[in-house]
Amino acid sequence: MLQEKTETYLPLGEDYAMTVPPPAEVGMHIDEVDTPALLIDLDIFEDNLRRMADAIKGTSVRLRAHSKTHKCPEIARLQIALGGVGQCCQKVSEAEVMVAGGIGNVIVTNEVIGARKLKRLAMLARRADVAVCCDDPKAVASLDEAAAAAGVRLRVLVEIDVGAHRCGLPPGEAAVALAKLIAEKPNLRFGGLQAYHGSAQHQATYAQRKASIAGAIEATRLTRDMLAAAGLECDIIGGAGTGTFRMETASGVFNEIQAGSYIFMDGEYAAIEAPGGTPFEDFRQSLFILTTVMSHPGESRAICDAGIKAASPDKGLPKVFGETGVTYVGQSDEHGVLALKPGHAIQLGSRIRLIPSHCDPTVNLHNWYVCHRGTTVEAVWPIAARGMLF
Repeated sequence: MLQEKTETYLPLGEDYAMTVPPPAEVGMHIDEVDTPALLIDLDIFEDNLRRMADAIKGTSVRLRAHSKTHKCPEIARLQIALGGVGQCCQKVSEAEVMVAGGIGNVIVTNEVIGARKLKRLAMLARRADVAVCCDDPKAVASLDEAAAAAGVRLRVLVEIDVGAHRCGLPPGEAAVALAKLIAEKPNLRFGGLQAYHGSAQHQATYAQRKASIAGAIEATRLTRDMLAAAGLECDIIGGAGTGTFRMETASGVFNEIQAGSYIFMDGEYAAIEAPGGTPFEDFRQSLFILTTVMSHPGESRAICDAGIKAASPDKGLPKVFGETGVTYVGQSDEHGVLALKPGHAIQLGSRIRLIPSHCDPTVNLHNWYVCHRGTTVEAVWPIAARGMLF
């Protein structure tokens, strides 16, 4: 006899019993870690956390860091312990993992479409303070229906396009009209604006980023003022990323900062400029891929065990850290090709650290963080929201 079908809207989260053991144990030497492994240098990581907290201290801006970077409730709790008000999530499943991990205030900074996803979102709002973004009147109606069925009043932010040309309504009248529609629904409440300029974060020069964000600030200011004239106040005006957060913080318009990559950094952020054309050094690299040389078939070539499945190539190949004679020059699924300078000796079994070109998708390839201080593994954290794409 078939069992009656049941549905659950609570993911396994941090208690997920991994079918494969972690690559390290607390107390072991870092040279004993199985590879490829995702490393966090805790001294640098904790310094990055403090730098962000200090950067916005004394301002009217709150930190709501983005969990799409780390996908780990343990890290989210550390960010909140330093003053963060909650987390941003990009998908409903990611928000479910954060709430299951003890995070009580989340915004899904994305549009949510589809009856099943909306049901899960509304059910999650029974257990936490949950908000979501919207840019379409049809979606407003669906959100209202889902909230009514769950017996909740769901907070909804209007997303405006401030230059990224992704989701979002044009700033101004269209956004105000949608906000009014949200405010009229009995099971929704208008929560403010989502105004994130993602494509500005990695513009190479400071001048480029400044010009892009100046436009985003003015578009957001215009929309905020038009909403206020219509009697609609914005509890939240959120946006900003690691590359521009100081600009939004100083704007007098944004009140929440949604940076994520600052905790880890990556090759893409290492390539952008600070004011005056100097290197961007607000935060330091704390995330690395530890890999092992598993083949040395020629004097000028070695092969490591970190390929595409360990390091996302979407923004380029990873960089070798701390080895001037070795360059990572190619990838296949399970292999990384290392070019060796003439005379540079490397041994079979040697350990190399790689800097990922893009931290977010690289994190999503791994189940665990191996957190070390010095040469000792201090913690192993599950990447509980890995693969939460729905």
